[in-house]
Amino acid sequence: MSEFILEIGTEEMPARFVPRLGEELVELFERLLSEARIDHGGVRAFATPRRLVAHVSGLGPAQRLEEEIVSGPPVRIAYADGKLTKAGEGFAKTQGVAEADLFVQQTPKGEYLAARKKVGGGRTQDILPGLCLTALKGLNFPKRMKWGSLDFLFGRPLRWVLALLDSDVVPLEIAGLTSGRVTHGHRVLGPGPFAVDSAADYFDTIRDKCNVVLDARERLDLVRAEGDRIAAGVGGSVVWDEGLLLEVANLVEFPRPILGEFARLYLELPAQVLLTSMQSHQKSFGIKGADGNLLPYFLTTLNIEPLDMALVKKGWERVLKARLEDARFFWEADLATDLDEWLARLDHVVFLGPLGSMGDKSRRLEKLCARLAQAIGAPEAPVADMARAGRLAKADLMSALVYEFDSLQGVMGGIYARKKGESELAAQAIAEQYLPAGPDSPVPATLTGALLAIADKADTMAGCFGLGMIPTGAADPYALRRAALGISRIIMEHGLRLPLDEVLRWAQEGYEKSEGYEGVKWKLEPADAQAKMLDFFGQRLRALFASVTDTNGRADSRVADAALGAGFNDIRTLKMRFDALTTFSRQPDFEQAVLTFKRASNIIRKQGSEAGVALSANVDVARLEMDQERVLAESLRESAARFEELWAADDFAGLFAVLGELRPAVDAFFDNVMVMAEDADLRQNRLNILYTLVERLGRLADFSALQV
Repeated sequence: MSEFILEIGTEEMPARFVPRLGEELVELFERLLSEARIDHGGVRAFATPRRLVAHVSGLGPAQRLEEEIVSGPPVRIAYADGKLTKAGEGFAKTQGVAEADLFVQQTPKGEYLAARKKVGGGRTQDILPGLCLTALKGLNFPKRMKWGSLDFLFGRPLRWVLALLDSDVVPLEIAGLTSGRVTHGHRVLGPGPFAVDSAADYFDTIRDKCNVVLDARERLDLVRAEGDRIAAGVGGSVVWDEGLLLEVANLVEFPRPILGEFARLYLELPAQVLLTSMQSHQKSFGIKGADGNLLPYFLTTLNIEPLDMALVKKGWERVLKARLEDARFFWEADLATDLDEWLARLDHVVFLGPLGSMGDKSRRLEKLCARLAQAIGAPEAPVADMARAGRLAKADLMSALVYEFDSLQGVMGGIYARKKGESELAAQAIAEQYLPAGPDSPVPATLTGALLAIADKADTMAGCFGLGMIPTGAADPYALRRAALGISRIIMEHGLRLPLDEVLRWAQEGYEKSEGYEGVKWKLEPADAQAKMLDFFGQRLRALFASVTDTNGRADSRVADAALGAGFNDIRTLKMRFDALTTFSRQPDFEQAVLTFKRASNIIRKQGSEAGVALSANVDVARLEMDQERVLAESLRESAARFEELWAADDFAGLFAVLGELRPAVDAFFDNVMVMAEDADLRQNRLNILYTLVERLGRLADFSALQV
């Protein structure tokens, strides 16, 4: 068995390009080798800023020989008077078989001419060049580039190609380059070029001569381990940011963490400002002490082993000092500015086209936050504090620090609110208003932050939908999908009793004409816009719940559809119903229970609304003729109060248990009672019994959506 190595040398790629490339190479090579019928012992791939490497071990010398049956034209077309027609001869010629090797194959569509042919057997060395080109062209980049007159797109220009099958060069031409056995190492620590005798020697050459750490995970672990060791030496620990750590690991080929220092006077700045200065501009990490406060140190990662470490360290410190000095200047200037001045300047900042200024938005948030606080009636969310939080929510956009570090919007608003004497509740709300920032981001931890975040997102959605700016396909320039999911997650995780249609209507009313505000001229009528928003929420909620998997990693969209089918205006209750229905769906008799309850739902739908018959929960006990209908009617009557108690207590597991208790009576009813009796009054009474059952079912789930 053979060993194959492919290395593509490039100009430095951005760190965001690198992480996925190794995974894609593995996927592409495994698929292409399988399609080519070439056996192998496994594929590995590596990516650094300057090279992509694919390694295949245990490679078979040739394709597997396999026999396959190829169908041709129908027999009635392939033969005439017992001889092959031109169509039959053409098929035999195309497949490279003699007439004697053709046979008739029976198919569901009739008799067809067919041939057995052997495929495979080609030499691996002859197939690899085309396979490598296909794999490289199949790689995805956030952005591709073209250089010179070459008709080739790639993430960055290519500089060399190494391709070896054992000790033989695999001939490959790409982007004007011809493959060979030469590699290049680290730009400074081992530039090369270095000749590689065989594929088996490649990794030793890369490690020992080129001074390159190929494996991204190994680079990341090196940075983390050495960083922890260095930080412990000054009595601290690294404030690791996993996203930045991954970026750093993909910026270097030879990671060398070092410790830098800065003046203690900069510790007067908020920790968020210090960390953002280090991380955003210097790709460095902060160091914190045992008390959780930052120390006057930072950790950065070099891509070289410098001759004069002190000189390099001094250079990093000088650059960071300039950044921190700017931040300190902005901080002091912001503290000297009154909040009212920032609020006044918001009137000159456009929010979104026809939707007015950021000042208009802050006044809308003031009213909407107060309304939300009143709606939930929670003592920990005073109306006055919530209104003030809404008014000040966007003030920090006018601060110098947020202008410099836009990722700190909201965070700095909360800090400035505290510094300038605002209530702690308002400050917390302002700091958390942009959460959640994505599907993996946490929701606001405080109730006040949750309400402000809902108000902010609902205001944006109401404005955009009113103007007809509704996401289509992949286009969502105003992040409305994220806003809808954010509102939904906040309501669910905080357990808020907020009717969705009311929240959206209140947000729409904020745009109405009022004193000092001209209002907005809508493209969609408010009722139409609200209907579209509710449908939009339904789609987002379905996507969210349909992605929930069980312990075996399986998702069941039927449960999501059934839970949503019973209504989603109360998102808090929807989540609890979904969880209870999910548990119910995993019981052994679930499918039989669904069939029973679906049967009742279908009868009521067909004989009630579709037939124009008015049904009700009024059951005439005097008209109950059979034991089975008496038992079901009595069971429904006796369980009614308990059902309402469980509903009021949000005990949805208990509610589904009640349905389980009712099911034997329902089954007996269907087995023995003729619902559609000839006597109209008797039929109506029996339909009313089922209507009572279905009314309860419909509050929990739409059982008709549960296809079994």
